[in-house]
Amino acid sequence: MYRLFGIFLIGLFGCLLPAVGQDVRGKYNFNAEWLLHVGDDPQAREVRFDDQGWKQVTLPRPFNEDEAFRLSIEQLTDTVVWYRKHFRLPVDSRGKKVFVEFEGVRQGADFYVNGHYLGLHENGAMAVGFDLTPYIRYGGDNVMAVRVDNNWNYRERATNTKYQWSDRNFNANYGGIPKNVWLHVTDKLYQTLPLYSNLKTTGVYIYAEDIRVKSRKAVIHAESEVRNEYGRAKEVSYRAELIDCDGRLLKTFESASVVVKPGEQTVLKASSEVDGLHFWSWGYGYLYVVKTSLWVDGEKVDEVSTRTGFRKTRFGKGMIWLNDRVIQVKGFAQRTSNEWPGVGMSVPAWLSDYSNGLMVEGNANLVRWMHITPWKQDIESCDRVGLMQAMPAGDAEKDRQGRQWEQRVELMRDAIIYNRNNPSIIFYECGNESISREHMLEMKALRDQYDPHGGRAIGSREMLDIREAEYGGEMLYINKSSHHPMWAMEYCRDEGLRKYWDEYSYPYHKNGAGNDSFRSAMTNTVQKKVDARAYNHNQDSFTIENIIRWFDYWRERPGTGDRVSSGGVKIIFSDTNTHYRGVENYRRSGVTDPMRIPKDPFFAHQVMWDGWVDIENPRIHIVGHWNYNDTVVKPVYVVSNTEQVELFLNGKSLGRGEQKYRFLYTFDRVAFEPGKLEAVGYDENGKECCRAQLQTAGRPEQIKLSVIQNPKGWKADGADMVLLQVEVTDKDGLRCPLANNKIHFELEGPAEWRGGIAQGPDNYILSKDLPVECGINRALIRSLVQAGTVRIKAVADGLKPAEIQLTTLPVEVEQGLSRYIPGDELEGRLTRGETPLTPSYVVTKVDAGILSATAGANADKAGNSFDDNELSEWSNDGRLQTAWITYRLERAARIDEICMKLTGWRMRSYPLEIYAGKELIWSGETEKSLGYVHLNVKPVLTDEITIRLKGASKEGDEFGQIVEVAAPAAGELDLFKAKNGDKTNHELRIVEIEFKENLRQ
Repeated sequence: MYRLFGIFLIGLFGCLLPAVGQDVRGKYNFNAEWLLHVGDDPQAREVRFDDQGWKQVTLPRPFNEDEAFRLSIEQLTDTVVWYRKHFRLPVDSRGKKVFVEFEGVRQGADFYVNGHYLGLHENGAMAVGFDLTPYIRYGGDNVMAVRVDNNWNYRERATNTKYQWSDRNFNANYGGIPKNVWLHVTDKLYQTLPLYSNLKTTGVYIYAEDIRVKSRKAVIHAESEVRNEYGRAKEVSYRAELIDCDGRLLKTFESASVVVKPGEQTVLKASSEVDGLHFWSWGYGYLYVVKTSLWVDGEKVDEVSTRTGFRKTRFGKGMIWLNDRVIQVKGFAQRTSNEWPGVGMSVPAWLSDYSNGLMVEGNANLVRWMHITPWKQDIESCDRVGLMQAMPAGDAEKDRQGRQWEQRVELMRDAIIYNRNNPSIIFYECGNESISREHMLEMKALRDQYDPHGGRAIGSREMLDIREAEYGGEMLYINKSSHHPMWAMEYCRDEGLRKYWDEYSYPYHKNGAGNDSFRSAMTNTVQKKVDARAYNHNQDSFTIENIIRWFDYWRERPGTGDRVSSGGVKIIFSDTNTHYRGVENYRRSGVTDPMRIPKDPFFAHQVMWDGWVDIENPRIHIVGHWNYNDTVVKPVYVVSNTEQVELFLNGKSLGRGEQKYRFLYTFDRVAFEPGKLEAVGYDENGKECCRAQLQTAGRPEQIKLSVIQNPKGWKADGADMVLLQVEVTDKDGLRCPLANNKIHFELEGPAEWRGGIAQGPDNYILSKDLPVECGINRALIRSLVQAGTVRIKAVADGLKPAEIQLTTLPVEVEQGLSRYIPGDELEGRLTRGETPLTPSYVVTKVDAGILSATAGANADKAGNSFDDNELSEWSNDGRLQTAWITYRLERAARIDEICMKLTGWRMRSYPLEIYAGKELIWSGETEKSLGYVHLNVKPVLTDEITIRLKGASKEGDEFGQIVEVAAPAAGELDLFKAKNGDKTNHELRIVEIEFKENLRQ
């Protein structure tokens, strides 16, 4: 067995905590030596059932993992399966309590131990626990059996109600037991587990108050729900020990003794001020261990180790503060399945860190898990890598009533209790669509009951006019607020394969080439003869679209006025086995492919997002490659956050690029010649601050193999994996970007080939013949339970072969139990350092407030156009002579910019004239947008501005390729959704308007 002892050292980028103490309480890895059978057999619950022919697996393991990315989501097999496990308890367990903790099953499961029925768990998302004590054989063999039904249409047995989040569009049905299982052995006086489902217990709650970031002080609180199952009262002392990242004991604090009566369940508390603290932050996964223990007559009888971190948050004025510094949300709306080809969601903890850590490496600061509560492994992973999280309960893009709403509340309750000690959770999400005010208040009360001190905002998607929500924001459109933060829940929904560079090189993918239809997530029907370009990008156009879409949020960032956007999360991070619209049977909106190989938009976001709000580090990236034939003349795109970019080809300057959308620099008609293409970024003073280059590769000559693996070594536990990377290079080792060779792999030794993904039959899932794409690919290899040497050989026609040798490390399993807890040995990453004490943005624009407004019609509604509510508007009566509105400002100001949200923003252009007093300062047609338009007007000192319509507006959807993102419904201010929204005369309709002064006029 691989054991951890003593104190661990801090690495340059990491922090490792001591192992959980096991002297008075046992936590065991319960994943080993399960048996799996696909099909239903009611006798499988019995102890003496013959299971010798069943398949032995190590959990977590969905029964249908082979289908991940081979089949589209709606085709994933749903059936009944059984899991069984034989185990023995340690000899010192007699007379103790025994609990089992399942991190989750899919969908409905019946649990048995030694033939006794334990109970039912049905929501398919959240953890569940059972008390095994009454049925355990302490001196002999025990058998646990689990029957799982993962029917897509599974209904709650007691009410015949379908779970809303069991959805064929987004919740990939990896069935069975796809998450970890733990066994806990405790004294009869014990701290409960945070498993409300079935056990009805809440566990330990650790939190900080009175946080003083600059002086590094806070009051640390520890609270434990305690239960006494002895037949007599116990006088109990409660103690908390705070242990830092490198194993030092910082503080011990305890409560006065309390008498706990037999059968009583109570909460014990202790707190103390602590100084010298390191606060958890973006890219700074500093974690502590808090050991809470129970003492009777001077003897420790129970101890729980909680790995947690401390940080300070605040939400208001349209902004988010982390550790007293404003942070704009920049990240991804990721499918909760977070899956990989050939294995689904069930990957080892280190691979969760690798995937989630890549988001941070790409300068994302938030992951919004979509629709369903994420599993504990991903939540703990985000703690370690320093990635903020938005944690949902479960839904399917609609508010609900009756039992389905109650199911959502119950799931949120259980998820809050289970995950409230994880510092990376910053937001609780009540729905992937707006919910009612009454439901918002109900969820808020739930948060206040179970996590009143966690510093987490609770809200939902949209919530544009419900002030009780603590945050909101739409799926695609740009929202701003001077009240609670608004950030985009999903933006840039376009898709593009990593395989396709551009239309100038192999495989010559012209942007949009592919299908002329897509499958609608709204109706689950195929919409034919539509423009599906947005779902079939090449990498050039995919990158450009991502830049354009982020620009919408960047220009509304904090520092640009009273009403701001708190950012947004792009859908998705990695390509996913969920609802798709392009040619392939999986969603390709990711900035990495399913094997987490970056696409060019990964690097574009890395450039654009390098700062809490304003840009803090200069970066530059050249889009694409530099291997073409000699006849090619093409545009070269450079992404940079610098003020200017110059391009050089083999040392010769090609001039400065044309800047658009702040971050995109275009060099038109560059003639290819082999060699070095180099981009240089300059600051506002003309000084070089960063550079990037592409080098022409030679002809493909050889195969190169490398591995990405657990930093503590590849464990022979039947669940650990390595990520094998294969590249085709030239003779000098430079990757060949146009190589598409099919590589054949041979595997020897105690390991299982799980493979990778490429475009071809069955997406090459599980195949040992795997093409590289753009010169690179990856495959997963899973260990067996026997340790040994593993050899992988890679061959291909015309290329020099490669071979790599790896060794798996033994993991001790005794009678079905192991002390090896994979996540405990993983380090917190400290890459970005502690939260800076400096401001995160410079104020560049200020608003001139509006005192009052008059209008040609509906003057009593004129205030709706500046009420900070994007679900209200002012409009005239449809006649040209009444299509005007005049604003009186709070002060005379030299307004040089007007920002407006005009009803029908994506469909309608308004021909306007704008006057300061009687002086015309702007005339023209407004552009269509996904929210706000900015008009640069002639700066004239004035306290009166009039907006006047000068003709009929022009209709036509500018963004028709996103038509499936919302169902038509009356009452929305996006005219695509509004009833009869496309029928107009001379309407002037304003949702919100702001008058700005740029401070650098």
